[in-house]
Amino acid sequence: MREINARLKVDKIMTLAALLLVLAAAVLHATWNYCAKRAGGGLPFVWLVGAIICACYVPVLLVYGSVASISLTPMAVAWIVGSGVLKTSYSLFLQRGYRTGEFSLIYPLARGTGPLLSMLAAMLVLGERPSALALAGGAVIVVAIFWLTGGMHSLGAALRRAWREELSIDAQHPRAVGSTAASVNYGILSGVFIASYTLWDRHGVAGLAIAPVLYDAGTAFTQLFLLSPFAARRWPEVKREWSVNRRWAFGVALLSPLAYILVLTALRFTPVTYVAPAREVSIVIGAFMGARFLKEANGRRRVWAAVIIALGVIALALG
Repeated sequence: MREINARLKVDKIMTLAALLLVLAAAVLHATWNYCAKRAGGGLPFVWLVGAIICACYVPVLLVYGSVASISLTPMAVAWIVGSGVLKTSYSLFLQRGYRTGEFSLIYPLARGTGPLLSMLAAMLVLGERPSALALAGGAVIVVAIFWLTGGMHSLGAALRRAWREELSIDAQHPRAVGSTAASVNYGILSGVFIASYTLWDRHGVAGLAIAPVLYDAGTAFTQLFLLSPFAARRWPEVKREWSVNRRWAFGVALLSPLAYILVLTALRFTPVTYVAPAREVSIVIGAFMGARFLKEANGRRRVWAAVIIALGVIALALG
């Protein structure tokens, strides 16, 4: 009985440690997204950020190699490359979604669908069995995210608009329905990729025991390799991003890997069903930054959504 109680106590401590790691990552994630928002984004900016990340990783890997052995099996290398492919695909689908649809529609679909699918897949594929309280906490977080960003309202309005356009005899907007449907599809597909690389990375750092630093560095180099041909065609735009948005690029490049390394570390000893929903707290922090620094509206609704999400995180941790 003592052994069981001791084991339960250790599990709770590990869960609390993972929660602290994920919350710290959420702050960093919201901050680098704020930097990306200020820069304006785009493929040239994304490539520039990737180039800075890889340049910063070179000395980190040299130091890491001097104190620890860098040894990767062929399976580990293949898994890292697979993660890079998934994250590159996610970035491209999300970018295309923003081109065809509204931000308040795409972002909730992507960020809300991702953790929900992660939880379901972790239960069905990995055999994880979260408690009822943890499941309720994850559900509360996801629902509150949709409310926070106005996703459900925007989605309903978009679908109603698509239905009216479908029945309309006005031939001046023949592509409107397809555009709305495509934007919904891109948002959902982005969420599918979020869930996919979350589960993929969980196996990489936990099942294959790949060091988070090596894992994230490998995916960063993979993404840079995949995007380089496209950046080469738009090199004048890359040079402009360096001239105009260099400080924001460094902000994203430094904070983004650190945030995800914290998440990968938490995934090494904590189920995906706990980590994936808790990561979405970053949306609350981002909403505060948007309201405070970018003067965005709907502050009262976002405060209430933040309270609800905080309760969901507490339920997730206690479960």
